[in-house]
Amino acid sequence: MLLAFHKPCGVVSRFTPDGSSHRTLAGFGFPRDVYPIGRLDADSEGLLLLSDEPALNQRLLHPRHAHEREYWVQVERIPTQEALRQLSAGLQVQGRQTMPGRAWLLDPQPEMTPRDPPIRFRKTVPACWIGVELHEGKNRQVRRMTAAIGHPTLRLIRVRLGQLQLRDLLPGAWKPLTAADRKLLLSR
Repeated sequence: MLLAFHKPCGVVSRFTPDGSSHRTLAGFGFPRDVYPIGRLDADSEGLLLLSDEPALNQRLLHPRHAHEREYWVQVERIPTQEALRQLSAGLQVQGRQTMPGRAWLLDPQPEMTPRDPPIRFRKTVPACWIGVELHEGKNRQVRRMTAAIGHPTLRLIRVRLGQLQLRDLLPGAWKPLTAADRKLLLSR
């Protein structure tokens, strides 16, 4: 069984409480015996997979398989082409070099539904959306990378894994993947 879930902000990628005030996956009515493949931190949103197939974890998450992950990231200020090139080339983050990926300004800028809780808003500091594609997913990696180039992340949404896109799946909703969805996910 393989499920796609649109994880909302304020939900941890686990079924058991962790002592925080965040909700867990237990409240979303998933079938028994599924577990999250990878994670999104509590402040992040978007596509999270759940499965009862242990072999998928390695196939989808290990960097040697070069499985793409695409994020839409709302950042403070508008990054220059040089800043986006640095993100694409990989950066030193916490003493470790991140793998090269791809970063670009989203054009047109997406209209996103408001988040609960709302993001920080500052009248004198503009915000913009960028796309970031990675082949690895270290803990809070995108947030650390955007901070390293001077553009802190305000909102982060994972919109794609492999060729499987989040599309119109609403926050808090989930669906079983079809054979065609599975093919999109596992193709490179």
